[in-house]
Amino acid sequence: MFERHEGGDRAVLVCLDFGDPDYLDALEELRELSSSAGIETLDVVRGKRSRPDPATFAGSGKVEEIAYVVQAREAELVIFNHALSPAQERNLERALQCRVVDRTSLILDIFAQRAKSHEGKLQVELAQLKHLSTRLVRGWTHLERQKGGIGLRGPGETQLETDRRLIGKRVKLLQDKLDKLRKQRAVQRRSRDRAGELSVSIVGYTNAGKSTLFNRLTKAHTYAADQLFATLDTTSRRLYIDAELSVVLSDTVGFIRQLPHSLVAAFLATLEETLRADLLLHVIDCNHPARDQQIEQVNLVLHEIGADALPQLLVWNKIDLKGTPARMERDECDKIRAVHLSAITGEGLDLLRNALKEFAQQNALNPDGDTPDIPEQSVD
Repeated sequence: MFERHEGGDRAVLVCLDFGDPDYLDALEELRELSSSAGIETLDVVRGKRSRPDPATFAGSGKVEEIAYVVQAREAELVIFNHALSPAQERNLERALQCRVVDRTSLILDIFAQRAKSHEGKLQVELAQLKHLSTRLVRGWTHLERQKGGIGLRGPGETQLETDRRLIGKRVKLLQDKLDKLRKQRAVQRRSRDRAGELSVSIVGYTNAGKSTLFNRLTKAHTYAADQLFATLDTTSRRLYIDAELSVVLSDTVGFIRQLPHSLVAAFLATLEETLRADLLLHVIDCNHPARDQQIEQVNLVLHEIGADALPQLLVWNKIDLKGTPARMERDECDKIRAVHLSAITGEGLDLLRNALKEFAQQNALNPDGDTPDIPEQSVD
């Protein structure tokens, strides 16, 4: 019989290179994810492979190397920057004699720490349970032993069957609660639609500065920090552009590469604010070396949730770190396509307000209510 190890917060990170050109960026992102989860990184094990090993993902030789590092550094946890199958997790924990988690589990743990609202906690629990349900198949052998029929278990029902049944019931309950909250959001949106208010959602890669920009524009006090997934709960505030014009501005959860599909599905209730927006403010960290790839990843998630057809205004943030001036870019038709600003210093916010005002005026002039296009900017 095999029982899982308890784990801890002293970890060895494992990031294998399968020929991905963004390997170094992925490795740095794993460090940031671990730090955001409150984990102390003791060491990093790297290596190259052509394909994952079916049994241990890393291969026997690399597993021996990881085991040596774990023992030498007295690590309590090993984090793989990859998706592991239940059998691979089990085999690795047997070989390494410590808790092993994959990238999805790490992100779920961060989400569990960050969720503050009732809706956010429901969404995180739903995502965790859906992920756990995949671990019950060919995962841990102790779940296969048979239990008696007293209490929750029926005659001859195994622990695996019991866990699967109880998880299924809880998932159904959470989905019903989130459906109710989704309907409440729909009522609020219809109320805003009747009032003719423009809806604007802030989207972007995690830690691009979305919440800082949101706070600067609306004078709100949502949590903002230099860490991945500082914001999970969607917050909406009215932004007054001038005495006659206001828009509803929403701050949303940040996106990340290889975002697990279970998380996207669980957070659809929150991401519906993005789906129903008239305009997306795509916030980009202009100082980040992997900004091109981050833009691509955000657009991939927008495509996955069906929001890729919405007009985008690119907001190139953190110009204070890059040392470039605030400016506005227009296309050949004289329509605004990008604004360069600093949310932390406030430089360029007046340009963004002017861009929102111009967009609102163009939208008001459209008798069919169709949102005018703001062309996407090519990455410079």
